[in-house]
Amino acid sequence: MQQNKHLELGLINCLRVDRHTPHGIFLVSLDEKDVLLPQAYVTDEMQEGTLLEVFLYTDSEDRLIATTLKPKAMLDGFAFFEVVDVAPFGAFVDWGLAKDLFVPNMFQKAPFKIGDKRFLRVVYDERTHRLVGTEKLGNFFDKKPKGVAPHKEVDILIIAKTPLGFKCIVEDRYEGLIYHNEIFEKIDIGSKRRAFVKTVRKDGCIDLTLQASGAKKKDASIEKVLSLLKKSGGSMPYNYKSDAELLKDVFGLSKKEFKRSLTALQESGTIEIKETGIYLKS
Repeated sequence: MQQNKHLELGLINCLRVDRHTPHGIFLVSLDEKDVLLPQAYVTDEMQEGTLLEVFLYTDSEDRLIATTLKPKAMLDGFAFFEVVDVAPFGAFVDWGLAKDLFVPNMFQKAPFKIGDKRFLRVVYDERTHRLVGTEKLGNFFDKKPKGVAPHKEVDILIIAKTPLGFKCIVEDRYEGLIYHNEIFEKIDIGSKRRAFVKTVRKDGCIDLTLQASGAKKKDASIEKVLSLLKKSGGSMPYNYKSDAELLKDVFGLSKKEFKRSLTALQESGTIEIKETGIYLKS
């Protein structure tokens, strides 16, 4: 571990234990700025001179404070948060720390209600010099994707369902969209997936698909059918005539992809196709 040069709000800091007090221990950065780690988080191993990783945020009186707990998201990070309290000036969400994260009314897209699950970004509020949550993410996406080209496999986080499709965060930096007609399986808000880039639009938004293209797509579809067939004991009641929606629900494939996979598996001698379904050959 390398000691922080400065105290950094909203991030994990590596600090040196400087001195013990009745209220806790003071930790210092290389520039000798200190911060209190309250007694509730102090252990016997935290001796003077040792290095310790802590998260820095502000307490109820806006004083910088340290904790050994890690929040659901740090500065500029994204996560789903549960609303635990509302007030005339904003709402509070649970982010895993002693003090809840505040979301001002101006940073909410719609009024918050206790029990709501909201997707937020943790940001630094220049007006109050505090960490707050915001639902308004548009200004925080990088509009000039780098190293992102068609067919590239990327990490995504599903954050919202829209009339066009599912909105995603791509590689923790970019805005993406999977159109409804590109989805052949159940996906959930908040789930992390791997996806493939279709196009990068002029506005910087990335169109995505969950299916690989070309040979990779074909191989993945075949493996999916074969895997489910094996899990089902070697037979399944589906064939070329099966309903497209049913195939989408069971296999997560379009009917065209399913039929192509059956043909490939039959030609390789792996399966037998009958009126009653498909059967794995021994």
